[in-house]
Amino acid sequence: MVLKRNFLIIFLLLFSFSTIAQTEEKKDGFKIGGAVRYNVLSTNYENSVGKLSPQITWDTWRLNVDGSMSGIDLSFEYRFYPTYGTHFIHHGYLGYAFSDNVYMKLGVSQVPFGITKYASHSWWFQGAYYVGLEDDYDMGIKFDLTPAENIELSLAYYRQAEPEGPKFGGDVTFGNAGPGRYSYDIVPGNGAFVNSNGEAEMAAASLRELNQVNARLAWHFHKNWEMGVSAQVGGIYNSVLDDSETSTAFAGHLVGDFGRFNLKTEIIHYNYRAKSDDGRDLDVVQMGAYGYEYFSGDGYTGGVAAKANIYVAGIAYTIPVEWGPVSSIQPYVDYTLIDKAVDSFADTQHLVPGFLISAGPVYTYVDYAMGKNQPWLTSSFGKGLGSGVEDADWNTRFNINVGYYF
Repeated sequence: MVLKRNFLIIFLLLFSFSTIAQTEEKKDGFKIGGAVRYNVLSTNYENSVGKLSPQITWDTWRLNVDGSMSGIDLSFEYRFYPTYGTHFIHHGYLGYAFSDNVYMKLGVSQVPFGITKYASHSWWFQGAYYVGLEDDYDMGIKFDLTPAENIELSLAYYRQAEPEGPKFGGDVTFGNAGPGRYSYDIVPGNGAFVNSNGEAEMAAASLRELNQVNARLAWHFHKNWEMGVSAQVGGIYNSVLDDSETSTAFAGHLVGDFGRFNLKTEIIHYNYRAKSDDGRDLDVVQMGAYGYEYFSGDGYTGGVAAKANIYVAGIAYTIPVEWGPVSSIQPYVDYTLIDKAVDSFADTQHLVPGFLISAGPVYTYVDYAMGKNQPWLTSSFGKGLGSGVEDADWNTRFNINVGYYF
């Protein structure tokens, strides 16, 4: 209640300093677009079956609607993932400009946290995405403000995670708490706590995200450089206990261009405070997306470490070319280290060298993704981000993603 009351006070103050009438009339009309993407992949995991590589999969197809009517904007995107047997909303919001300096988004919008829109250059995102802290989308209200020419401020309140689609092989979970979604959120399932012997022990945890507040401040201190800080405070609600714990996340970032180079760096600290159904503090929470949870079992603990520091760095170099429709090639290297707070947990590393080929409406990512305790780079989905595996080998996946955007 305190979080919601304080946030309403902030919004009332914002409205008092904004102009209700828009300064420019927008033309009515809508544009329909979308994309179709395919993957060619070859894996080298700890238990890989060589005859299945390489594979060709239908990554995704999507539909977009963007436009404006009577000064009220609409932006909507819905995605279908045939490989994972699921489909879901990516974003969908109503937008309104109260003035040149105040813009509101109501609905499912990108959470203002850290580097936006992406902290990554590759098709794989950075490691923060897989714990819900890069390119996350939730349901609520967001205000984008420009109090000065070189300052951007975003404030948001999200009541809950975005609406979900079907789970792989199953139905939609009532209450938008299941894993059929684009961005990673905490979902009901099994968490874990470290017992007196220093071992991770599983426990039922009926969790979901509720009442999250975000603030992000970005300073454009040079023409091509941005420095920023972000804060996130929200509730992780246990439906069995009918009670919430307060989770937090903080980030600092620096991004910029120098010559043809682009640099993205970020430091994140998060603490997903949550309790199991029997009231114990959890060291691992369950998260899910694309129809799957990070599951637990077989002598290891899946899910995501409840507390960690994340270090992100990526650099890219753009080479303009004139090869038929190909206009540029961008080599890059992205790296993430997730340093978990529990000493007995093994850290996660994520390293992706690759390059992007831009050719009109076709964008092709060629990546050699490598990971230690990275759940998307393993034969056992879910191991890595929880307790992890000590002395894990580098798993690798050569991946080509071809997308046509219209």
